[in-house]
Amino acid sequence: MKAALSTQCQSDAWSSPWPWQHRVRRALWLATWAVLCRWTPKPLNPWRILILKLFGARVHGTPFVHGSARIYFPRHLSLDDRSCIGERAILYSLAPIEIRAHATVSIEAFLCTGTHDFSQAHIPVQTAPIVVGAHAFIAARAFLLPGVEIGEQAVIGACAVVTRNVPGGSIVAGNPARVIGQRSIS
Repeated sequence: MKAALSTQCQSDAWSSPWPWQHRVRRALWLATWAVLCRWTPKPLNPWRILILKLFGARVHGTPFVHGSARIYFPRHLSLDDRSCIGERAILYSLAPIEIRAHATVSIEAFLCTGTHDFSQAHIPVQTAPIVVGAHAFIAARAFLLPGVEIGEQAVIGACAVVTRNVPGGSIVAGNPARVIGQRSIS
């Protein structure tokens, strides 16, 4: 079952639902990543992981995060051992994003935990977590919507738009993503 959306408190369409402290931490995070991490080559992954930890990311084992990856708010990120976030991947972490062991988020994939409630005049922000299961593979430019869970060993095809949970071992592709096969690992 897809995770339920949580509506953020927002008085009108132009005001931020986030307190000023959140916005200051976000600005500090963006400046820190740009100056200390974005330019770093692959061998400096331990440095990038340290910076993520300092900003609240939960890291278990030795994951890899490419310097060009964009992470909205690291305190909502959980990375397990040997998980990977590829070049120019975007993790719009308004809500938690969990990348489990050996899972890969490939080049320019977009994991989006936020949307808006268009049924209300002031279109408040809504959020829901995303979970990427162990050994799953999110291919280039795939887009995951808020609240989805990708099962273990699932494969999300390039440019797929994932609107609902994907069962473990499934291969999905398209817009919206549909099961096109099962992954068999020998």
